[in-house]
Amino acid sequence: MSNLNSSIYNPDVLSCIANLSNDEVFTSPAVANEMLDMLPPEIFESPDTKFLDPATKTGVFLREIAKRLIKGLARKIPDLQERLDHIFHEQLFGIAVTELTSLLARRSLYCSKYPNSIYSVSKFDDVTGNIRFTNLKHTWVKGKCKFCGAAQSEYDRGDFAEQHAYEFIHLDNLEELRKMKFDVIIGNPPYQLSDGGNGKSAKPIYHHFVEQAKKLNPKYLIMIIPSRWFAGGKGLVDFRNEMLNDRHIRKLVDYENFKEVFPGVDLAGGACYFLWEKNYNGPCEVVNCNLGIRIKAERYLNEYNTFIRQNLAVSIVRKIINKYNEFLDERVSSRKPFGLSTNYKPVNKGIPCWFIQRIGLKYAAEKDVDDTKQYLNKWKLLAPKAPIAGQTDFGKPVGFYYEGNTRIAKPGECCTESWIVLGAFLSEREVNNYKSYIFTKVVRFLLLQTVVSQDVTKKNYCFVPDLISYNKIYTDKDLCKLWNITEAEWLYIDSRIANTN
Repeated sequence: MSNLNSSIYNPDVLSCIANLSNDEVFTSPAVANEMLDMLPPEIFESPDTKFLDPATKTGVFLREIAKRLIKGLARKIPDLQERLDHIFHEQLFGIAVTELTSLLARRSLYCSKYPNSIYSVSKFDDVTGNIRFTNLKHTWVKGKCKFCGAAQSEYDRGDFAEQHAYEFIHLDNLEELRKMKFDVIIGNPPYQLSDGGNGKSAKPIYHHFVEQAKKLNPKYLIMIIPSRWFAGGKGLVDFRNEMLNDRHIRKLVDYENFKEVFPGVDLAGGACYFLWEKNYNGPCEVVNCNLGIRIKAERYLNEYNTFIRQNLAVSIVRKIINKYNEFLDERVSSRKPFGLSTNYKPVNKGIPCWFIQRIGLKYAAEKDVDDTKQYLNKWKLLAPKAPIAGQTDFGKPVGFYYEGNTRIAKPGECCTESWIVLGAFLSEREVNNYKSYIFTKVVRFLLLQTVVSQDVTKKNYCFVPDLISYNKIYTDKDLCKLWNITEAEWLYIDSRIANTN
């Protein structure tokens, strides 16, 4: 009881669990309360408000909501036990992601993993209370789950192991949940599942939880998810478009460094949580968080096709792109610029080909080289598709391209998928001029506005103007003059981009 009634208690086992490095990303009580603070206070003073956590793990959201309701309903339901019974039976509901987390969540909320026991602070007739877990199986269609896209080769495990077929996103019929008319849906959903691709290929699934929650038509929806959706990516293009155009999102809080929210986990691109409000229609309050500093701005998320996450960068980007109609996302190549995969094996003779850096320049068979884009007989600037591999905290100065990780490929040379072609030109002079342009901090700053992972590909160049003619060496001083970048703006740009020397 002391855990539920007190707003300060130490140590808190859920804080300890949230700091562990684990396959499941657990939310700390502090972050859970930051998210709950976005709701109007009066919602915790109503005995009719219903809350759902559709992906409960530790039960932290339900527990922190319970503490607020216990305080908020004290006048309307003076008797403490009557108040507890009402809150736990009528207002708080959860769907656990695994059998183990169902027990942990019940222990956190009811003070007993079996809410029908004498130790539960509110007695139920069964062992689940209002936190249920159903061990569903995936529905396989051509080797993939039709609901979440998980690979049958990875998750068709029989009855001896967890299927990770999360109930909330594997329901064809939501009528049972719709009838309950939840006012608030809040949670931290699982982020991804293996899709059976090469290496550690995984498919994001957190967006399915957001989409499913919206179908229940709550008054408020709050979820904490990776920030990678800002730039789209595998399976996220439609979700990104929907989110950016959804004017029901009242607030978006974005952390560039994932570890600021989840100290035990390192995930490139950061994390964000948002408040979606059914009866709101307008601009979004965007909050940038980095090293304890918060910068707020009210703006529409769909101002551009790719979301600019930094409020301080918006005015700089606007100033530059309004001068141009053509951008480098049309010049930079797609993946596999010559049709050769990363694991393509060198041959003894043929067309000179750049492989991964440790292999260098070898040969590819002429019959395997696709020159549809007509890059082969030009001077080409090559760059790795993951130039910032190893950096996950984008709150620190970010490095992109430098002499050591780029190549100038001569006419007659090609490359594998390990590289992308940033530009192809008729002369060596042009390609070197173009390289000087790409290496400027201003250009790399424009790239940074679209980057939420270690990959930098064609789509990330959507804010970089194509100058068309590259007849001189470019410096940051040149670009600042060309684009009317102020001293204050330059100092901000300089602070965000690492030196290449």
